[in-house]
Amino acid sequence: MKLIFAIVNNDDAHTVNSVLRKFGYFVTKISSTGGFLMNGNSTFITGVKDEEVDHAIELIGKHSKKRVQPVPVDMSYNLASLGSYPAEVTVGGATIFVLNIEKYERV
Repeated sequence: MKLIFAIVNNDDAHTVNSVLRKFGYFVTKISSTGGFLMNGNSTFITGVKDEEVDHAIELIGKHSKKRVQPVPVDMSYNLASLGSYPAEVTVGGATIFVLNIEKYERV
């Protein structure tokens, strides 16, 4: 048994949640905030059988899109950024952690 934590951009959270449930995964969704851009994310937690891990990851990856987003530049903090203004970063996709579980029960 494995425990999957998947951190997904809020723009993709509804789709990821729907597709995981459609395929029979029991999912807990927690609102979370990213550290770099302080944007909203959703963290999904689901317990899956060992042989279902790759399928669950494939579903999450397929429905988590990457996109380019402008980053507010604080000129007083980073004067070197003047040459690259406006700055952009790639956001989205999913960050996924898979952990071993010793015991799993549904009561």
